[in-house]
Amino acid sequence: MTEEQWGELLDLDADVLAGAFAALVAELPVPRSPERIVDLGTGTGVGTFALLTRFPDAHVTAVDVSAENLRRLQENARARGLGDRVHTVEADLDADWPDLAASGAPDLVWASASLHHLADPAVALGRIRDLLAPGGLFTLVELTDFPRFLPADAPAERPGLEERCHEAIARVNAAHVPHLGLDWQSALTAAGFTVAAHRDVAMSVAWAESPSVGRYALGTLRRIRQTAGDQLAAEDLAALDRLIDADGPGSILRRDDVVVRTERQVWVASTPVPA
Repeated sequence: MTEEQWGELLDLDADVLAGAFAALVAELPVPRSPERIVDLGTGTGVGTFALLTRFPDAHVTAVDVSAENLRRLQENARARGLGDRVHTVEADLDADWPDLAASGAPDLVWASASLHHLADPAVALGRIRDLLAPGGLFTLVELTDFPRFLPADAPAERPGLEERCHEAIARVNAAHVPHLGLDWQSALTAAGFTVAAHRDVAMSVAWAESPSVGRYALGTLRRIRQTAGDQLAAEDLAALDRLIDADGPGSILRRDDVVVRTERQVWVASTPVPA
């Protein structure tokens, strides 16, 4: 998947799950409205925009390794009239971090589906702890699993195909994304945070609720095909190819029973306040 294609998929993710993320952010146990927020691994901005909406006086420093993602984020921010409240920083979180507290230590750091990609998340957690203002909050949102879209008995010729696709992607991730599913509770405590809240959030968006659901499903299944296609049986691969053929009669774009189903785990942790 090219950087542009990945950016397009992140935009669809942001579009489809915007309401779910807004609800998630609305329930954050924040004692006071933050003025300075850092979004680590911002993608194209689903978390950034939810935070800016919840906290109308806040400014966000949005950090990502991808210049394409940040370009899309800036375009999205300008289109929403939020361009003056977003500052983008291109940075590799596995390398030396830039100064993310140039205008003052952030009151809130947000990281959604980003830390599991790092070579050593423990190092990043220590840097986040040091970055935050005393008593500041860190919100960590992590994937439980890839999104699902189809009924269990679909497609008709290969029922259960999606579950087998997820088993295949899990085998690939075990080798290449070893921190996916890390014990983040223990990692946060070891890094010096006090965990204030933890919950599981189920997100569900039906085909009729968003015009982007079909294209989001198509893009996600294409990513699975590219990443784990060689792990699938020939019959499953053929059925998957029919689903991701945008112009074919079996395309997922032609199904009206598609529902985005995904889960996130959310931790809210705080840094110590000096005595």
